[in-house]
This record gives sequence, C-alpha cells and structure tokens, in this order.
Amino acid sequence: MNVAFFIFNRPDTTARVFEAIAAAQPQRLLVVADGARLDKPDEANLVAQTRAIIDQVDWPCLVDTNFATENLGCKPRVASGLQWVFEQVTEAIILEDDCLPDPSFFDYCTELLERYRDDERVAAISGDNFQNGISRTKDSYYFSKYFHCWGWASWRRVVQQVDFEMASWPELDQRDGLQDWADSDAELRYWRDMFALQHAGQINSWAYPFFYSCWERAGLTILPDVNLISNIGFDQEATHTTSSESDLANLPTHNIGQLKHPGVVERHQVADLYTFDNVFKPQTDEPTGGKKKKSLFRSLKRLIRPPQV
Repeated sequence: MNVAFFIFNRPDTTARVFEAIAAAQPQRLLVVADGARLDKPDEANLVAQTRAIIDQVDWPCLVDTNFATENLGCKPRVASGLQWVFEQVTEAIILEDDCLPDPSFFDYCTELLERYRDDERVAAISGDNFQNGISRTKDSYYFSKYFHCWGWASWRRVVQQVDFEMASWPELDQRDGLQDWADSDAELRYWRDMFALQHAGQINSWAYPFFYSCWERAGLTILPDVNLISNIGFDQEATHTTSSESDLANLPTHNIGQLKHPGVVERHQVADLYTFDNVFKPQTDEPTGGKKKKSLFRSLKRLIRPPQV
C-alpha cells in the first residue's frame, strides 16, 4: 500500500491524520510539503513542526519526501506533488493534512485500486459521501461524475494525463463539450463559469483541473455509500475551508465493512443531481428546520472568488 500525504503548516491536524496512517502501516509513505510564506513570520516554525511529525514513522516503511524550499501555493504545490508521487509509484492513496479517514478507508481503497486498475472508465476512488445519510445503493459504493478530493486514490494512468492548466478548455467550451455531462441548464452554467475562472487563473485550485480532466475523458469516480473521511480542518487557519459552522465540517465516518461490488459500471444520476443541488449549486441561505444550510459553494467561497487586484 502506497500512501501520499500532503502537509503544510498545521501540526495539530497533521498529527491526527498521521496517527490514522500509522495505524494502517503502509509499506510506502510519500510526503509532499509546501514551504513557508515569507510574509508569515511564524510559519517557518509551524512548517518545521509539521514536517517533524513524519520522523515518528516506527513501522517497516519506505519514506520518500518532497519538501519545497519556498512557498509554491495551493495549486502548484499539490499539482507538482501529485506529478512527483506518480513518477515514483503507479497507484496511491492520497490524504491531505486535514482529512481524517475511518480505518476502513485504507482497505476500501486498496481493494478498489486493484479491482479497477486497468478499467479506463474509472478515474478515481474517493472516501467522501455527501448524501446526508441517504443510501444510494445496496452495494458498498456507486459511480459518480463528481470527483471529491478529501481522501482519495488513483493511478498513474489517470494523473499523468491531467493538464492542470486546462489548455483544452477554450476548444471544449466552444463545441459545448460539457453538454454530455451536465444534467441541467443550471449545472451547465455553473461549471462553465467555474472552469472559465479556473482557466483564467482566477481560482487557485488543483482539484477543479483534475475534475475537469475526468469529465473530459468521461472518467467516473467511485464514491462509498457511507462517509469514510472527516474534514477536521474547517477553521480560520485553513486555506479555503474557513467556516467551522459548515455542514461539511467534521462529518462522522463509518466502517464500510466487507465490500459488495456493483454488477455494472454506470453513473448514479440521482445521486449526482443531489450532489449538485446540495453541495455545489449557488443558493441563498434559506432556513431549513431553523438552521441555515451551507453548500460547499459558500463553504469554499474564498476558493471561487476572483482575487482582489
């Protein structure tokens, strides 16, 4: 089992995720870290504390590190880190420093990496489930057009094809290439706007180009029928997930148990429609049962807002 661990300046959350990795005892651990920002005087110390956690590896494990000497930023660091990881290995489980996995996440990924290793229809395996407790299948997982990046796994055959600059976007947009994947006009407008902003450099995300590449190649993501990842990083220290009141913060996780596999590889459209309406779709805050529901759109508003100039 190969685990890639992306860290930066958060020793508290990094220590918790590292503990989960240590319990799984991967044979190989590939650690990617960004450098401290020059305008943050205390950050160099936090970066050093975070990197020192990796020295606690005490099980038989090959540890490789890719530590930046200067700050590259979110998109360039993760993109270059992923490219480095998949130069070393042909498949890997990827965790960031605030994505705390259920113990069963590792066996889930390992089994599915092997099962779909050569299946070009499958681009990624995610541990995220944002269906709010709604079971979508009698099996252990289903297939989605939506790539979720809080704990996932993939193969070299996928990652090495990703163009993080999305050079093909203008041509694909001109020929209405998203029509094949959008389930509604609202969804089509939303993703055209997001991909246009990303291509123009107004969104600092590695995940949108990865997601775009999956759509461009008709690649599906495996999603579990129960949630396997809890994002423990929603606070003011986060880059994007700054609202601790988000409905997506600290989601409970569940043991997925022995896997029951679907008989066919096909997209679950009903689940995808729910995902767009409840996770991505921009909407006004409307009270639901006395509580305002926050979509991922608002939780990640810093991510999608064009930078101030």
